[in-house]
Amino acid sequence: MAELGSPRRVIRDLEPFNTSPDGSGGSALGTLTLHGPGLVVDLPTAAEELRQIMVTVVEEDTAWPVLARLCRVLGWKMMDPESGRTFM
Repeated sequence: MAELGSPRRVIRDLEPFNTSPDGSGGSALGTLTLHGPGLVVDLPTAAEELRQIMVTVVEEDTAWPVLARLCRVLGWKMMDPESGRTFM
């Protein structure tokens, strides 16, 4: 897997997509939660460089256009862990 960047860089890359932390700080599990349109992103904070992040779709009609644009602009790929399908 290609590197997505440092946690700080990933947060900066997601800001134009209206996705950012809510200011509550990190969790006890070493993750930082970002909220976006119809989605929630969990970033591991212990790693210097991220290779994957977990995205949870909360509202499909709102989240999918954002995720599709995000992947297209940033050159990222998504994978559904249940089906193994990938999205670019």
